[in-house]
Amino acid sequence: MQGARFLVLGPLEVTADGRAVEVAGPRVRVVLALLVAGVGRVVSVDALVDALWGQRPPPDARHTVRAYVALLRKALRSAAGAPGGESVMTRSPGYLLRVAPDAIDAARFQQAAAAGRQALAAGRPADAAAQLAAALELWRGPAYVEFADTPALRAESARLDQLRLAALVDRIDADLAAGAGAQLVAELDGLTAQHPGNERLWGQLMTALYRAGRPADALAVYRRAREAIVDGFGLEPSPGLTGIHQQILAQDAALLAAGPSAAVGGRAPRPAQLPAGVAAFTGRHAELADLDALLPAPGAEPGAAVISLVSGTAGVGKTALALRWAHRAADRFPSGQLYVDLRGYDAEAPVPAADALAGFLVALGVAAEDIPLGLADRAASYRTRTAGRRLLVVLDNAGSVEQVAPLLPGTPAAAVVVTSRDSLAGLVARHGARRLALDPLPAADAVALLRELIGERVDRDPGAAIALADLCARLPLALRIAAELAGTRRGAPLPDLVGELGDQHRRLDLLDAGGDRRTALAAVFSWSVRHLPTGAARMFQLAGLHPGANLDVHAGAALAGFDLQISRRTLDLLARAHLLHLTGAGRFGMHDLLRAYAGGLAAAEHAGRDRRAALGRLFDYYLWTAAAAMGRLHPAEQQYRPRLPLPTTPVPALPTPAAALAWLDAERPTLVLLAAHAVEHGRPEHAVLLSDTLSRYLAGGHYTDALAVYGSAIRAAQRTGDRAGEANAHRRLAAVQLRLGGRAEAVDGLQRATALYRSCGDLTGEAYVLIDLGNVEGDRCYRSAVDYHRRALTLFQRAGDPMCQARALVNLGSVERRLGRYELAIEHHQQAQTLLDQIGDVVGAAWTATSLGDIDTDRGSYQTAANHQLRSLALFEQAGDRIGAAWARTGLGDAQTGLGRPDRATEHHRSALADFRDTGHRPGEAWALNGLGDAARAAGRPAVALRWHTDALTVATQIDARDEQARAHAGLGHAHHTLANLDLARQHWQQALARYADLGAPQADGLRAQLTALNPPA
Repeated sequence: MQGARFLVLGPLEVTADGRAVEVAGPRVRVVLALLVAGVGRVVSVDALVDALWGQRPPPDARHTVRAYVALLRKALRSAAGAPGGESVMTRSPGYLLRVAPDAIDAARFQQAAAAGRQALAAGRPADAAAQLAAALELWRGPAYVEFADTPALRAESARLDQLRLAALVDRIDADLAAGAGAQLVAELDGLTAQHPGNERLWGQLMTALYRAGRPADALAVYRRAREAIVDGFGLEPSPGLTGIHQQILAQDAALLAAGPSAAVGGRAPRPAQLPAGVAAFTGRHAELADLDALLPAPGAEPGAAVISLVSGTAGVGKTALALRWAHRAADRFPSGQLYVDLRGYDAEAPVPAADALAGFLVALGVAAEDIPLGLADRAASYRTRTAGRRLLVVLDNAGSVEQVAPLLPGTPAAAVVVTSRDSLAGLVARHGARRLALDPLPAADAVALLRELIGERVDRDPGAAIALADLCARLPLALRIAAELAGTRRGAPLPDLVGELGDQHRRLDLLDAGGDRRTALAAVFSWSVRHLPTGAARMFQLAGLHPGANLDVHAGAALAGFDLQISRRTLDLLARAHLLHLTGAGRFGMHDLLRAYAGGLAAAEHAGRDRRAALGRLFDYYLWTAAAAMGRLHPAEQQYRPRLPLPTTPVPALPTPAAALAWLDAERPTLVLLAAHAVEHGRPEHAVLLSDTLSRYLAGGHYTDALAVYGSAIRAAQRTGDRAGEANAHRRLAAVQLRLGGRAEAVDGLQRATALYRSCGDLTGEAYVLIDLGNVEGDRCYRSAVDYHRRALTLFQRAGDPMCQARALVNLGSVERRLGRYELAIEHHQQAQTLLDQIGDVVGAAWTATSLGDIDTDRGSYQTAANHQLRSLALFEQAGDRIGAAWARTGLGDAQTGLGRPDRATEHHRSALADFRDTGHRPGEAWALNGLGDAARAAGRPAVALRWHTDALTVATQIDARDEQARAHAGLGHAHHTLANLDLARQHWQQALARYADLGAPQADGLRAQLTALNPPA
């Protein structure tokens, strides 16, 4: 059909030689739209039937599709004026639209947009703006606008709309790069209102306003942007957007110059992570000068990275000095500032170097999926990202050289400030750090700090001020706390307050027989606490018993037995007294010295019964709220979780699944510590109950935390002789170990669980172990796995448990699929879905949809498979199951590869791979890597496919996952065959054949045929 044009960027139109071609009938138009959307690839009859009628096609659906295609061909031939030139071709298993790519406006749009982006990258912004504007002019409305009721076309419309928005943002970047500013403000105002989550648009609007001479408006836009992003998405703005904000604050002339805006990655992100410095900073002039002297003179070439170690006793002001200097020197580091509190002296939760590196890499612009797993690889990536950049890095509260060394940039352009109570001799000896030992403030500076904090009373009685400074050992932390108390007692003469503190100091000095500076701190703490209201003093003492890094108003109420209003007022009072500090919205932490002091007071001043009662209320609060959150997320599983009485103290409202998930995510670190704390503080049953309660949540990808919780539960159950609790914990621990690649450990744990279940006559528990053993065999021997799952199903049927039966049926169907028994697999899944519908099990329904999608992918019904995976993804995300969502994404990637969309497939597999790697899920990692290899091969990039399949083979070999080994070998064979490396192709196919044969997989037959074709018999 010569001269035909297919227009889908708006209402569907077909033209030929400038004349409109009438395509009548809504279903015929759906068929045409699907063929246009899939131009260049075969659209199966199954996909057409599914799009036209959904789950209830008529008996003659396939015949009707053929009739629609005939009508379509007739319309197109009639428009052409001749019988020849057929454009709708019959190709098994469906139809193919064969037209030139530029015959479709969506293809022309994408080509023009790509050309515009290339021009922008090549530094030709005017050309780029013109090409991108021409691409956008092709749009006449939403793509495929009349087909909103057809899921496949709705998804294609959404994809094209995203590309349109990206092209629009690129066009604005091109305009900015060409020097535009004020003329873009009105357009960007409207776009940010339509797309409040798009940070590039916010950054462009801020840049345009700044260029228009409206910096105050630009800063106001940042505040609006931050509010929209935080309220709408629960995230802080990215380094790109905060970098523009910092440039505006600094009146950076670079923002006025023509060039791409920072928000689009035209320049490397400029992190600005320094927290605010302390108020009323006095003295330290010599120390600040010493830090200045370590830096090379402006313009001079640095010889090596400058590392400054600020060391000194607790409370001496190390962090305050480091931050004061860092803010003063920030303009000498145009590449930005990085900061982390390493919590090196926190006995519960020091920050591992690997975690600190992950945070730094994100701030430096590394995508989450590109952050390496291991410490050494992260450190190498960090050094690469910082190479040649003038960065300032502040490593606060370091506990050891081992914690610091991986965080040191390798570039001489960087400067590092480390604070530590330790002298860190190895940092000086091995890394050339310059140590600055920080002493208490000189007397004059200590008095000056008191004057800043409490005002003229210091000048009215300077002798008392000097005495107060001495009693605080001239330590800034002690001075601030003492000054706060003095400020609250304005009517008391300063000498009276000094006398009180002196009495307390002498009492503690006699008790400690030390007379060192820690006695001064303890005296100030004691003095401050003694003047608190009774309830506040009690809250402070009990807060020292809390095992977590911070607590909220509900946890405070549980510890002290208060109502919420009193708890909130008391925590705020303690924060004003500097005995607590805010760590986030509504969350309070304690300096580690204060925590130790408070815990000691609780042990000394509260009878054992009172302490046990406080911890009991705290444990009950966390356990009950965790159970309530799980009930909101997974109501179908409520009967399988422990029944708990309502706590005697207030609990938070968790009205939605999202609120429940947010609470669990926020409190997860505390819950993990609580499980261990319960074992050691006389509440082992709480550890077991917490393990039972959180198991579904932890299975969603929180594997490191799961190992800790289940380990605590095993110890607790062993102490109390709870064989059922121990068996459950061993089984759950084994499931996590299997996902982390520890097959031998998993089998050992399952054997322990089986023995324990048998000792207490728990057939249901034994059936669960059979499912887990089936999963162990699921990637090694399919027939053996089927046997385990069938035996489990029989036991669950005998017990009459519908949820467990459904889970067994889903697992059984999944393995039957791998054996190529598709009808039997579908039957199992349908039986499972019937049971799941009865009980409303969202997660079970999600796994069923994923498995059905895998079946359709295997059978070539790719669009139906994609629809199943999209439903599964939505359900997993609703349940907060990160790992389930990753499996759905990689299944969706496989379907997109089958649909001929390898780029979209790659996006899905990369997203899944990031989650698998982040959680340590090794089988999923191997699956996603093989999926990336398949997508690369489908895109005609066999060399890239080799890399992905090689990585997949490495992981699969490490964890002995034979099915993914087979898939990797098969993919490597295909890639080498495409590259004409026939000997290598033969070797890999032979390896794949051997593994598929051992597994009992049907892919063995196809490989035999390929090997025969490669080596035809003589």
